[in-house]
Amino acid sequence: MSNATKLVPAPDAQLRVVYELHLEEDGGPNRDRAYTRLPPPYIPYILRVTIDAGAPAAKNGIFKTNFPLYGGKFDREKIQECRLPADFSKPIKIDLPISRPGAFLYWVEYDSPTPPTLGLPTPVTRVKGREGYFNIDPILRARKRSPILSPSYETLPVNQGGVVSSELVNIPLDGLAILTVVSKWMGPMEEWTPHLTEAMQRGYNMLHYTPLQLRGESKSPYSIADQLAFDDGLFDANWTGTREDGVNKVKAQLKECKDKYGLLSLTDVVLNHTANNSPWLLEHPEAGFSPFNTPHLKPAFELDTAIIEFSASLARSGLPTHVASSADIDTLLSALSSSFATLNLWQYYVLDVQREKSAIKKILRSSAVRPWTNTTVAGKSADELAELIRTSNKIVNIGRLSSRFCVQIDPEYAASLVKAAFTDTADVDVLAEKWGRVVDVLNVPLYQEADDDLRAALSGIRNRLKYTRLDAHGPKLGEITAELPLVESYFTRLPSNAQTATYDPLALALANNGWIWNADPLQNFALLPSKSYLRREVIVWQDCVKLRYGDSRSDNPWLWDYMTTYVQSLAGVFDGFRIDNCHSTPLHVGVSLLDAARVVNPNLYVCAELFTGREEMDLHFVSRLGINSLIREAMNGWDPKEFSRLLYRHGLGKPIGSMDGATLTRTEELPSPTDEGSTQRCIITPLQGSVPHALMYDVTHDNESPLDKRSAEDALSTGALVTFGYSAIGSNKGFDDIYPKLLDLVGDDRRYEVSIGEQHNGISSVKRVLNHLHTEMALEGYSEGHVHQENDYIMIHRVQPATQKGFLLVAHTAFQKGSKDRGWVNPIQLRRTKAKYIMGASINISSYELVPDAKTIRGLPTTLIDVPEVIALEKLDADGPYSEIIVPDTFPPGSIMLFTTHMEGLEPSLDSMCASGADEAFKNLDLVDLNVLIHRADGEERDATDGKIGVYDIPGSGPLVYCGLEGWMTPLRHITKYNDLGHPLCAHLRQGTWALDYVHFRLTEQVDAFPNLGKSAAWFAERFDLIKATVPSFLRPKYFAIVIVAAYKAARRAVVDQSSEFISSGHDFTQSLALCSVQMDGMVKSASLDPSKSVPCLAAGLPHFTAGWARCWGRDVFISLRGLFLATGNFGAAREHILAFSSTLKHGLIPNLLDSVRSPRYNSRDSPWFMLQNIQDYAHFAPEGLTILSESVKRRFPKDDTFVPWNDPRAYAYSSTIAEIIQEVLQRHADGISFREYNAGPNLDMQMRDEGFNIDIHVDWNTGIIYGGNEHNCGTWQDKMGESEKAGTKGIPGTPRDGAPVEIIGLLKSTLRWLNDLSREGKFPFKGVETEIDGKRRLVTYGEWQDLLQASFEKHFYVPLDPADDPKYVIDPKIVNRRGIYKDVLGSGPGREWSDYQFRSNFPIAMTVAPELFEPEHALGALRLADRILRSPLGMKTLDPSDSQYRGNYDNSNDSDDPAIAKGRNYHQGPEWGWPLGFFLRAYLHFDIKAGRGKEDPQETLHYLHTLLLPARRHVATDPWAGLPELTNINGAFCYDSCRTQAWSSSTLLDFLQDVYTLSHK
Repeated sequence: MSNATKLVPAPDAQLRVVYELHLEEDGGPNRDRAYTRLPPPYIPYILRVTIDAGAPAAKNGIFKTNFPLYGGKFDREKIQECRLPADFSKPIKIDLPISRPGAFLYWVEYDSPTPPTLGLPTPVTRVKGREGYFNIDPILRARKRSPILSPSYETLPVNQGGVVSSELVNIPLDGLAILTVVSKWMGPMEEWTPHLTEAMQRGYNMLHYTPLQLRGESKSPYSIADQLAFDDGLFDANWTGTREDGVNKVKAQLKECKDKYGLLSLTDVVLNHTANNSPWLLEHPEAGFSPFNTPHLKPAFELDTAIIEFSASLARSGLPTHVASSADIDTLLSALSSSFATLNLWQYYVLDVQREKSAIKKILRSSAVRPWTNTTVAGKSADELAELIRTSNKIVNIGRLSSRFCVQIDPEYAASLVKAAFTDTADVDVLAEKWGRVVDVLNVPLYQEADDDLRAALSGIRNRLKYTRLDAHGPKLGEITAELPLVESYFTRLPSNAQTATYDPLALALANNGWIWNADPLQNFALLPSKSYLRREVIVWQDCVKLRYGDSRSDNPWLWDYMTTYVQSLAGVFDGFRIDNCHSTPLHVGVSLLDAARVVNPNLYVCAELFTGREEMDLHFVSRLGINSLIREAMNGWDPKEFSRLLYRHGLGKPIGSMDGATLTRTEELPSPTDEGSTQRCIITPLQGSVPHALMYDVTHDNESPLDKRSAEDALSTGALVTFGYSAIGSNKGFDDIYPKLLDLVGDDRRYEVSIGEQHNGISSVKRVLNHLHTEMALEGYSEGHVHQENDYIMIHRVQPATQKGFLLVAHTAFQKGSKDRGWVNPIQLRRTKAKYIMGASINISSYELVPDAKTIRGLPTTLIDVPEVIALEKLDADGPYSEIIVPDTFPPGSIMLFTTHMEGLEPSLDSMCASGADEAFKNLDLVDLNVLIHRADGEERDATDGKIGVYDIPGSGPLVYCGLEGWMTPLRHITKYNDLGHPLCAHLRQGTWALDYVHFRLTEQVDAFPNLGKSAAWFAERFDLIKATVPSFLRPKYFAIVIVAAYKAARRAVVDQSSEFISSGHDFTQSLALCSVQMDGMVKSASLDPSKSVPCLAAGLPHFTAGWARCWGRDVFISLRGLFLATGNFGAAREHILAFSSTLKHGLIPNLLDSVRSPRYNSRDSPWFMLQNIQDYAHFAPEGLTILSESVKRRFPKDDTFVPWNDPRAYAYSSTIAEIIQEVLQRHADGISFREYNAGPNLDMQMRDEGFNIDIHVDWNTGIIYGGNEHNCGTWQDKMGESEKAGTKGIPGTPRDGAPVEIIGLLKSTLRWLNDLSREGKFPFKGVETEIDGKRRLVTYGEWQDLLQASFEKHFYVPLDPADDPKYVIDPKIVNRRGIYKDVLGSGPGREWSDYQFRSNFPIAMTVAPELFEPEHALGALRLADRILRSPLGMKTLDPSDSQYRGNYDNSNDSDDPAIAKGRNYHQGPEWGWPLGFFLRAYLHFDIKAGRGKEDPQETLHYLHTLLLPARRHVATDPWAGLPELTNINGAFCYDSCRTQAWSSSTLLDFLQDVYTLSHK
């Protein structure tokens, strides 16, 4: 995930910058994009929120946000709205003009996409999408400083390098270098000058001040007594100014810090607690949590009081007052436990048995007992009754702990229960006793809970006592007294005096704040259900009272107003806040108060240290609070490997060679906001979501020193490594000066030692260079990095990607004390890069003990020893030139070296050069050329190249699915999105140039067959040769990606540019489906539309139908042709396929298996009708499309249908026009078709039985319906033949569908309607067909034939919902399985009549091409049944799951003896095929608009149907084959035997989308 300020700015100042945030179809961001960080708006830019066209969120969608969409002041609670446009062809775009920083929320609200119900109003439910957040970094401006290094990379002295100027510069967050200081150790502000000078000279540009407010009695800066006054110690001894004067003086001081020293200011803001002696607590004790306002704290307060009293009594009780051993602790805890027992705290948990018994007696004696109306309880035991009471939630105040015996049960309920349960007695006393036994049972777990809590409290006290009094690493507190009790007190007890006299005594006992191990940060541990104070789980701060804000200002208005004044006062003084104790500050409090602070200072920088333990929870706080940086700490790395991981995770920036900026950005025209005036060119950068920005500290001011955690020497190596992070960095003066121990913030009152000018303490001389360099690298865009860890060494290389200049830091970490050994590290090799030594240092600490100094805080006596210059050796090997750095022999732990690097020979313009010129290179490519360039499956490529070339196999990843650019895009989409340079493809590219050679070679090898590819091949060669000559191996993946992605985008544009307006103006999904046309239509050697030469032809699917006889199928071509060719505007390819198949007409049929027109097979009854439908469609869509009717084709076979070889003189001996071909199809069917397939037998089909080769078709002239087929063949698309001898199904079709399949009748009707219209208009040379009816041969006009169908269709095909309507239809009620449907077939053979009534997904085909055949209400009802029963994620079930023959999972290799599934016989008995989905959607669209909810508002229909496309949309976008599969198994499960991309699956969805486009443009 990318970090916002690392986004590459526009290279052209004229380009507007747009960041694009894409939302999911449900209107919410995906998990990665839920939080997005955006750069400071130095120049206003645009955040574009996009949603795919037709997504569910677009249905009456409203974009909602608290971002001020229309200008004005920010108000978190003021939600502004933007209505989403209803456009199904273009993605939705909401442009937010970004000109201010802040933290903003957004979501989309829309109508739920519920399916409409026939005849019933569909309730509208509004859906709120997932929330997302975008945080915009603040603009931080500081004085510009001069470079720290000379042009020759020598460190400049203090008076020349890092000098503050009067010019202001924008400091990105990654350029912050923050130093934490404790003000009291600096003295009053009059004495700050040397401290500020030191910080400036050391390269820091922001000072973090611990709180400067008036301190409480503990003198801890984090225990603030007066939030609105600054501490007296900041002023000189004679200061007499007012509170306001103090604020102004501090403000002036910090302004001087910024103006004179270039130091921004950051302070802690403490929101969660106040000092225990804050004066205002006496007036407002309600600001804290007390047993009075938080009653469950009463037992905790009693326990705490008991501890204090126990502590005061130790001496007189003869108990130890000093803890010298574990035995002392045992003695004390045993006595304390006895003391606790006297408190009877169990009374807060349990029911008072006697009170319960008395209460029930009173009710029972009153004779006013309510009758029992619940479940029968007579005869139940006390245990059973107790369980009933618990589960019925009849126990009042359970777990509230608000007073002793606060737990109760309604006595009326109890009396009713008892009387119903104990029917054997009416004696009130007896019943009361029985009730008492029930109460005893109820109390058992409550007593256990009380005991558990007390045990936990004693355990917590034991652990704390041991740490504070006995452990070696603890504070070793002294004598136990009332003032210094056994353990810290959990409550501050305000004095009882005149000022507090009006308050209840319990209101004056205020809970102290603290923290808890592994606590839920969203749970306030002072509130129920937490019992942390009672169980003594809080590690408490006795000097801090926890503040009680409540849920909103109305709960505690004075506190909210006071703390708002506090934060706003600070925001007016400081440039940034560090939120103290952030994870324990109630989130709503932090949000509100930070909003208030940002009103005063919109550019407030906010950082925090979170201890949530989970990245998801970190994001929760960051996104809502608008935290700009999360504090991370280098010392948390427990070894070099973990430390390097932290550096990589939080300080890398982007890896060197990142490619997202070069491959994912694009330019577009940005319309004016008012849709008037000229457009503006913009550069669009897609956002992938963000991780919280890091503020990486070497050590924070409140954690242990390097000497404690690792070694003192490690300060140099760790401090240096942190400065090389592409993040904000932080340190504290104690780290730089090498303090041996963590200082006491409270008790230590000494002053810092200061070293300025050329004097240096600790590691400050190195820090001076590296801190300045850190900021300079951020300002100059050194945004890429590489972290390498080897043994105890860590190397970080930072690079400016445009100039390829960089800096390399080599650090020898010192995790272990005492070693001076160089250790082992391999020579560092920098490919095609020159390196120059800048500086190096080792550290020598003469003593780890300090001479006590009562006045000055000093670090360990330290000397930095210069490392002699290390020359980077220039070498050469097979991979080209490189520099080699060898670590010197003397380089002890803690040592560092700094080099400057520069890659030579790599032109800054290489990125743009590699990406340029593709449009020009590809402009002459036709769609068949583009098939070679973009696609080509392995079988296609090997066929076309005589086996020379196949798909590329990436070691460690596997073979690509395509030889062309689409194949490479599968891994590159992932790599470029996530900068995943560890991907096997990147490793392979670093190892050699084989992939580059392959891309160019495969095109060059095919230039003879595809001359247009020559220019494309040369384009690749020019770029790849340059990459090989100038690019080091580690950058090869980047430049390969730039070339491939640029080529792919240009190739895709070339396809779109040659496509129809429907495609070119469509959205990504439409265009991706259009690319399936190019994917499928290509030229191979073994399959063609012409037997004498290779010409392009359409593959049925990939990878199974790539070449040879299996590539091109008549049925598949003509189901696919409308969408893949006509809708896309590829009329030439459509025409060639129509003419080629028309030439093959024989027996009135066209072949299903074309076999390059050499040995076509004629066993498909539906194929000619799909072809005629396509000729009709061609005439409608193509320019001058009707002229195709007069085109002449040579006929492949003689007129007598004799089979002859393609090169026989009788072949192609006569011609027919397309109009004559159409007429011949109709006439042959009218006359009846009866023939035996040529070459019938096992040589033609080894599975089919002999009878299956007999083809018979006839017309019933009473109805006009065509019948055909027999039980031994399968002449429609559901053509699976049984193959298993073991299961006894060899030669038995799975779905013969003999009779009149519904789709053939629909296609026939469509053809007759069209021809009748043309004939009446004189545009078709025939009037009808000649046929014999009632013994007479006569003309049946097209109109007459279609009228027969119109009159008979519903009667013969519809199965009525209501059995009472059966007499109106031709049905057999005994075999009806489901009503309200259309028969799949009419006239199945004897014994299989039931198959007529199978509910399948074929009827929508007829509905789509001949909707006039269907009664609209009947049609819509059947479609809604299909929607509920047959529709699947990527297609339609081929059979109703309630059908006994349904088998939803297809496995062609199944070798069982189950006749239903053996050898995949269930191919069409349930598996979910893709292509019928398009016809279903088209039919639904038509009939819902005609008779359903869409009649009133077509948008309702369109929105619903577009939701059904979502799985297909996702599949096309993510599947390597970039298409839709042939079929899936149950509920869209992957089917191994399916083609991964099938022509007709994509085609029919394009048909639907074109219908939508046409409807939208009416």
